[in-house]
Amino acid sequence: MNATPGTTIGEIVSGDFRAAAVFQKYGIDFCCGGNRTVEDACRAKQIDATAVLTEVVRECAVADDAAPQYATWEPSALIAYIISTHHAYVRKALPAITAYTQKLSNVHGPNHPELREVERLFAGVATEMTSHMMKEERILFPFIVELQEAAERGGPAPFIPFGTVANPIHMMEKEHESAGGAMARIRELTANYAVPEDGCTTYRVGLQELESFEQDLHAHVHLENNILFPKALKLETELR
Repeated sequence: MNATPGTTIGEIVSGDFRAAAVFQKYGIDFCCGGNRTVEDACRAKQIDATAVLTEVVRECAVADDAAPQYATWEPSALIAYIISTHHAYVRKALPAITAYTQKLSNVHGPNHPELREVERLFAGVATEMTSHMMKEERILFPFIVELQEAAERGGPAPFIPFGTVANPIHMMEKEHESAGGAMARIRELTANYAVPEDGCTTYRVGLQELESFEQDLHAHVHLENNILFPKALKLETELR
């Protein structure tokens, strides 16, 4: 892997998703913050960029031919994967995790008042993600597929009802940032999803589900922000 402190985090993770585990270890945002360089991200965290890059190279040293090369996929294939994998997971997980946060707030809230804030934050995430995925599936994703099909035909560009594909993309990126920020706050409130001494099995499972949701969100947003959306913007530019 040819990565330098000036390489963006999104580029590194797009090239080999195994690098994401290293960035997660250091609390470096590789999805919404994927456009930052390693140097900038490490400076903000007050950690050594060279040490992080060394660990990234070590993690990705052995070629993994079985790992999906998302950056090489056509937009339509990426979209199908995002919907069937990440959107499907979110729709399945939201009701269960919402129930966990409500139960934890009701039962353990008196001793752990931060759980009331966790419940409120996740309710907001659930509402926002439900609307967000619907807008992607009904508006943005179909248009990106139209761009791809037009490019394959040799043009012309399809009619763009929102001026440029950049407009809905920017809206989706803002919503990604909002959901990611809420989950980061939940992680902070729960001390990185640590179960307290008086925590029961439900407490432990609830925090595990929240952590899994945040990890999936990071992968989900990375595929869109750092791979799919740049492909869509490039297609529109080429067609114009």
